[in-house]
Amino acid sequence: MTQLSGTLYIVATPIGNLSDITFRAIEILKTVDLIAAEDTRHVKMLLQHYGISNKVIALHQHNEDKAALDIIEKLRTGLSIALVSDAGTPLISDPGMPVVKAVHEAHLTIVPITGACALIAALSVAGVAITPFTFEGFVPRTSGARQTFFKDRAQTQTTWVFYESCHRILDCLQDMVRVLPLERPMVIARELTKLHETIVKLPLGEMLALVERDANMRRGEFVVIVEGAEKIHHADSELTSEQVRVLTLLLAQCSLKQAVSLAVEITGAKKKLLYQKALDMNENENEH
Repeated sequence: MTQLSGTLYIVATPIGNLSDITFRAIEILKTVDLIAAEDTRHVKMLLQHYGISNKVIALHQHNEDKAALDIIEKLRTGLSIALVSDAGTPLISDPGMPVVKAVHEAHLTIVPITGACALIAALSVAGVAITPFTFEGFVPRTSGARQTFFKDRAQTQTTWVFYESCHRILDCLQDMVRVLPLERPMVIARELTKLHETIVKLPLGEMLALVERDANMRRGEFVVIVEGAEKIHHADSELTSEQVRVLTLLLAQCSLKQAVSLAVEITGAKKKLLYQKALDMNENENEH
């Protein structure tokens, strides 16, 4: 195999089960000149499991800027480097962004090596609408900031997802209950791919009760999925087919203003709705 060099590889590693790593990831980790890791001790256990003995350097949130400069220099000399996080796909709420930005700015090559990701794994088994969805990373640590965070998203119709730790999951759910309806559907996926993997789908109120009474539901690492708010349908916000038919007939014989006025008297529909519909119909006719 030809030695690849001068390339930064973003390598996904297992999120729990060590078997959840791709053949390509193992091959890259074996052949690169250097591995940059969020926690060198953690990644060395993975490397040892697969008989990989390459040199490992630290890349964490406290040294990212300096490490980025060092990595750029090494890439420029022709070295190949793999960037890994503690678990899953790097940069998904993990360090590494300054390095990736620097590589792009230096016009060097960067290659993704796909694999495990807790976010995607949780969504695949959630059983809620996920097109589209919004990933929020980790929510704020304090109660007041969390409640503001939840209020800002209370009415969005998009499913939203975030990560949470065992130390804050209960407080997090208690703050959600203060803001969101108790019947809001949600999913908690904890310890994904690990021995105590748990995936639960319940209304918010029932989920809080479960986490309060079951200590195991407060252990591990969490992906929390909250289904978006239901679309509110107002009976008076849409025109009926009969109201549109009447308006269409009147527009063929009268000015827009007169047609709308007569349609209001005949159908009882709101003038604002009829007027907007008339404008839309005229615009469509002009386009053709």
